[in-house]
Parts: sequence; structure tokens; C-alpha cells
Amino acid sequence: MAAFVLVPGAGGRAWYWHRLVPELRELGHEVVAVDLPAEDGTAGLREYADTVVEAIGERSGVVLVAQSLGGFTAPLVCARVRVELLVMLNAMVPAPGETGEAWWDNTGHKRAMTEQAAREGRTLGAEFDPEALFFHDVPPELTAEAFSQPEPGQSDTPLKEPWPLAAWPDTPTVFLQGRDDRFFPLEFQRRVVSERLGIEVDEMPGGHLLSLSRPRELAQRLEEYRVRASV
Repeated sequence: MAAFVLVPGAGGRAWYWHRLVPELRELGHEVVAVDLPAEDGTAGLREYADTVVEAIGERSGVVLVAQSLGGFTAPLVCARVRVELLVMLNAMVPAPGETGEAWWDNTGHKRAMTEQAAREGRTLGAEFDPEALFFHDVPPELTAEAFSQPEPGQSDTPLKEPWPLAAWPDTPTVFLQGRDDRFFPLEFQRRVVSERLGIEVDEMPGGHLLSLSRPRELAQRLEEYRVRASV
């Protein structure tokens, strides 16, 4: 049995993982979905990492899964506690000293997203549209539930801080990307991950919110990674 510890992206809500949690538990694992202090303007990357480290506690056999902006936090955790496997899921890969605010221009994100939209016959509007970018493959009832909740806040504090590690931690790392992600296009991620981590990107069907759109398939893929890492 492993302990899957799930780190959300922007907004920091453990709710994002609520469909994946029972799937992993059905496979016999302990699962901890973390709420991050995203709305706390005094909380930065250290406090985010503190929250995850506290959630791990004395657990062993930890598989840490980081979604989107969670990619800035999870490696900091790996530098502090023993993690058997880090799974980066549609995640941002920071470079040493880079801020979250600078990441977008440094990686060429906007151009990649615009080019992907053009290839798919979509036009990006002037206003950011989370439903079109994030929920296009999420079941309608879940989309309605998500938008019925208060909009999650996300402080700029962790985005303004330079990423503090000098190098990626010495933790086995895999990168899983939804091939239909409109926010972080697959080819964009392949380039960034190759340049920054020197590893290949694995892929599966689905968009940016795989835990909501394809929880069973995602759980199966995570289990495959866990088994492979334990051999």
C-alpha cells in the first residue's frame, strides 16, 4: 500500500481531487488530498510546502502528485521529506530562481496556447475563459457544481517568489500530460519538460482537469507508475 498525497493547482482546493480519491482507495491505497492556503496573502512557497509536509506526517511509501501550479510546491516537499515517486500532472516546471509570474513569458506559454487554439479551430477571447480552457471535457454536472461554489482565490504571493531550489530534487519523477489540455498544450509541455527536466512526457486522453474528467483512468495510470517505481 502506498500513501498518495495530492497537491492541487491554483486555488488550492482539495475538492479538485474528490473523484480520484475513491478510485485510489479502491486500489488499496491511503490517500491525502491537501488544501493549500491559496487565499492567504501572507503564505508563500515555504508555507505551501509546510502544509504538504504536515499532511504527509510520518507516512512512508509516499507518491506525491502535483497538479498545474502545484508543480512549484511539490519539489520543495521532496527536498525536505522522503518521497518515493513524484508525479507531475499537467504541471508547471519551475527553473531555479524563476518566479511563477516570469514562468509564462520564459516558457512562451501564451504563444503555445494561441497556436494550439488555431490548430483546433478555436479563437481565444480577450477575456480569460476558465470554462472553455479547463472544463471542456468535464461532465456538465461537475462543471455546474464547480461554478456554483465561491470562486477560489489565489494570492499572488507564491507567484512573486523566486523558486528557491538550485536544482531538481533527487526524487524519481514522471510527467503525465493530458493530450487534450487547452491551457498547457502537449507539445508545449514536451518542450519545457525536456529542456528543464530532461525526461519524456507521458500522455493520456483528457484536458487540464484529469482528476475531474477521467478519474478512473488517471488512478490506473498512477498505479502503473507506482508499481514500476517499486520494482
